[in-house]
Amino acid sequence: MLPVQRKIQIVEYVRQYRTATIAVLAKEFNVHEATIRRDLTEIEQEGLLKRTHGGVIVEQWTHDEPPFNERTNQSLDQKMRIGKMAASLVEDGENIIIDSGTTTLHIARNLVHRSNITVVTNDMNVAAELRDAPRIKVILTGGELYPSSYMLNGMFTDYVLGSLHVEKAFIGTPALHPQHGLMHPEARLVPAKQGMIKVASEIIVVTDDSKIGKLSLHSVAPNTSIHTLITGKEASDFDLKPFQDWGITVITV
Repeated sequence: MLPVQRKIQIVEYVRQYRTATIAVLAKEFNVHEATIRRDLTEIEQEGLLKRTHGGVIVEQWTHDEPPFNERTNQSLDQKMRIGKMAASLVEDGENIIIDSGTTTLHIARNLVHRSNITVVTNDMNVAAELRDAPRIKVILTGGELYPSSYMLNGMFTDYVLGSLHVEKAFIGTPALHPQHGLMHPEARLVPAKQGMIKVASEIIVVTDDSKIGKLSLHSVAPNTSIHTLITGKEASDFDLKPFQDWGITVITV
C-alpha cells in the first residue's frame, strides 16, 4: 500500500472509531509503529487529526454551548430539514415531548397545522410557536427560567416530567458520541433530558451533523436508549455507521 493511501485510510479509521493508539494502527495496517508515527505526524500537520503524548488520537470535545441567539442561525437550513422530517413522524392523537433547543424548535414550526396532539415541552419558544395552533394542547413543564434561551429547567421541571408518559420524545443534544451516546457539557441540564428519555416509549434524537462524534463532560444516555437519529445529509457515512451498528434507525435529510 502506498503511504498516501495508508494515510487516507488511517484518517477514515479514526473518523469511524474516534480513538486509536499507535499500536492498534500499526497492527491494523500491518506496518511498524515507527511508520505509523511518521504518518500521524504528517496527518497532524495537515490538520486532519490531533495527537497527545503516547500516540492516542484526540477526539473532538464540546466544552460549552454557544449562546442561544448564536446557535439559532448555525446550520439553519439543516435544522429546518431535520425539523420537517421529525414532525412527519408524529401521528395524530399522540402525546409527545419536544426538548428545548434550536433544532427542536423547527419541529414545533412544522406541527402548527396538525390536530389532536399533546406537546409537552420545557421550552417557552416551542410553546410560543404552538400558541395559535387550535388543535394542539401544549403543556409547559414549569421550572426555573433561563432568560437567554427561554428554557425551563430544575427541580419543578424534573418533577413534572416524572409524572408523565408519552409515545415519543424528540431530544436535542450538543454532543452525540458513537461509543458514549448522548452527552452534555452542563450538569444541571442533564436530569431533564434523562427524565424525558425515561418517560417516552420512543426516543428520537435530532441534531445537525456538527454534533455527531463529539464528546462532552457528562453522560446523558447510552446509544442503546435511542431508537431513531435524524440528522442532515451533510453527515458522513463514517460518522453514522457506528450508530446504525447500535441498531439505531438513521434518517438523513
